[in-house]
Amino acid sequence: MARELFGTDGIRGLAGKPPLDSTTAQAVGAALGNWVRSSRQPHVSVVIGMDTRESGPWLAASVAAGLSSRGIAVEFAGVTTTPGIAYLAKNGHFAAGVMISASHNPYQDNGIKLIGHAGYKFPDQEEERLEADIFRLLEQSPDFPQASPRVDSSLDRAYVDHLAATLTGGLHGLKIVADCANGSASNLAPELFERLGARVHPIHCSPDGRNINLNCGSLHLESLQAATIQHQADVGVAFDGDADRALFVSGRGKIVDGDAVLFLAARYLQEHGQLAVNGQPPAVVATVMSNIGLERAFRAHGIELVRTPVGDKYVLEEMLRRGAALGGEQSGHIIFHRYATAGDGMLTALRVFEAMQASGSGLDELTKEIQVFPQRLINVRIKERKPLENLPGVTREIRAAEDSFGDSGRVLVRFSGTEPLARVMVEGPELERVEDFAHRIASQIRAELGG
Repeated sequence: MARELFGTDGIRGLAGKPPLDSTTAQAVGAALGNWVRSSRQPHVSVVIGMDTRESGPWLAASVAAGLSSRGIAVEFAGVTTTPGIAYLAKNGHFAAGVMISASHNPYQDNGIKLIGHAGYKFPDQEEERLEADIFRLLEQSPDFPQASPRVDSSLDRAYVDHLAATLTGGLHGLKIVADCANGSASNLAPELFERLGARVHPIHCSPDGRNINLNCGSLHLESLQAATIQHQADVGVAFDGDADRALFVSGRGKIVDGDAVLFLAARYLQEHGQLAVNGQPPAVVATVMSNIGLERAFRAHGIELVRTPVGDKYVLEEMLRRGAALGGEQSGHIIFHRYATAGDGMLTALRVFEAMQASGSGLDELTKEIQVFPQRLINVRIKERKPLENLPGVTREIRAAEDSFGDSGRVLVRFSGTEPLARVMVEGPELERVEDFAHRIASQIRAELGG
């Protein structure tokens, strides 16, 4: 069934325009309320959180109004992280959680993410059911009561206490630069790291509603690199807008992406007997975007790399199927299933810092075994989507690249689940060939899809 509202990460769009207008958000709340009632949840309350976008408060109030119209109590965490809402949904007296965020997108966008009582994002079939109910409600043009939820600061405190409790040794002696993307982690991350004994230099921690992700955070690491070197810090960490992902910078300014984090985390878990679960061979779940270099580094340590489609929900589904302890994405969504049901940037940071403290080594040393193959990513704006097999010029260029690289390279072309984009990834041993094939494929997509 084709879905019109829900993408790979909830509902996302331009704030104030359908489907991120007040009326639709109210209908989302009402549909979620209907779901809570019909699914006979033991709780009849929902927790709502948001990032720092200026549209967050009215969208949260709109969802709350829809929930209230169905007799569902609402508790409001205010500015918090997406994994924080997942934690609260699972461990609090809530039937579900709602996060108002568009993650790494610019401030003009926003989104609505739905999380069930188990702490996991709603599966596709549940989103399809909700979507049908949302459209039915919109056709009826109901009059929803207004809602003005008040922030309960104890909700954030419970989440931060949980994170702090996962680290027994503390962070004493560690000097950290934390780039919070002017988003959800702006207050929480510096507070958490300092509480655990680290010296923290925060940057981009002054949200004004419009500067979230603006030339900062996990998509723009230049200022973090400069600040980490300038302050002679041991490590720098950058979050995205809703802090469900984290990327790192070594003390020398080297970027440490999600692949490298998966490697150092897997090795740490393996050394402590926590990677192989239920007698299964050690395995880490990642997506098709992870570099061949990670796969080869894992192979040297007897660790299998299991690949899924792009999207942390698909990584999590495979982790649950296999009982895997660790999984994640190159972009920095890392899932430590012992502690969390979702990718959590602050939790990831604690695990990275823990490995550094235990080994006495920096990130350069901990990730030196990964020989990263050149990889080129190109986003192509498109006017329409068609199956790749119906695009003869594109398939011809893809085959040419695959024939050229053989087993030493990869080509991946996919459509974005949240934006009108075709994403081209080419990976191989030589940068010049990688660049050439990536541009050839992207050019053909422009020609055939009218971007």
